[in-house]
Amino acid sequence: MTMLSVAQFAVPLALLLWMALAPPRSGALFCLQLAASAACLWALALLGIWLLPPWWAPHGFGLGLGVAAWAGLRRRRPFASSLPVTPASWIVAGLFVALGTASAYGIAVALRSRTLPPVPAVDLAFPLGPGTYLVVNGGSDISTNAHLMTLDTSVPRFRAWRGQSYGVDMVHIDAFGLRAHGVQPADPQAYRIYGARVLAPCTGRVVLAVDGLPDMQVPEVDREHLAGNHVLLRCANGDPARGARADVLVGHLRPGSLQVRPGADVDAGDWLGSVGNSGNTGEPHLHVHAQTAGPAGAPMGGNPMPILFRGRYPVRGQRIESP
Repeated sequence: MTMLSVAQFAVPLALLLWMALAPPRSGALFCLQLAASAACLWALALLGIWLLPPWWAPHGFGLGLGVAAWAGLRRRRPFASSLPVTPASWIVAGLFVALGTASAYGIAVALRSRTLPPVPAVDLAFPLGPGTYLVVNGGSDISTNAHLMTLDTSVPRFRAWRGQSYGVDMVHIDAFGLRAHGVQPADPQAYRIYGARVLAPCTGRVVLAVDGLPDMQVPEVDREHLAGNHVLLRCANGDPARGARADVLVGHLRPGSLQVRPGADVDAGDWLGSVGNSGNTGEPHLHVHAQTAGPAGAPMGGNPMPILFRGRYPVRGQRIESP
């Protein structure tokens, strides 16, 4: 996460400084650089995991690009030529064409990921209490939802976890958009979401309730128990308009926090447990996914179902306000 954070800060900063301090001497290349830089910043805004810098940083980078373009225009006007005149400037033009093309593709993929896939979906109650939550993984394309790798049938070990393919990961953020005290503290309790009550997202019956697995120190993970401490519910209130009943899992819970046992009936909003950092999680967050019932011996191996929270499809970068 630290390297990603550095890249998400360094790339926009480099583009802004280049535009402001060393803009092209030709008008066409200046416009090309501005368009490619804007496309790159937009693609980063949609595809990036904005934990640090926080979610509002792309808006600041966009404003900064406008200021940088104004500064560069003042520095170069009048332009020496309309078109590039040296071999080096044509090479730079080619680089910006490549950057703009790649960025446009990334934007298209990210926007496509906001569309529900053509499979039955399930509409759930939001499983966390009051606050603002940032979707870290979510959507219908692997570019915004890493869980989709488990749809790859060529990898045998993914078959037992196929049901989590449209899963959603969320963190709790404060008024400044920060999810922890520090950059990446090792102590799970330094994260805002740690210890938050996890509420039943539907009315149903508890199929599985696993407890007793330890919290991991950040960024360590437990690859032997991917879901960590978790509760699997068989929802009784599936939406017939969007699909059949679903099994819904909430995972990475705190050890000793589970409030239910297998076979228990729960209502939507009942307390199931608390957010922890158990299982295959780089830092505390809540994982939620829906699926059809899995086969014997592979409870997470059912067919994945996209999740809606109160009718809204959660995709990476979205903020969810829970009243």
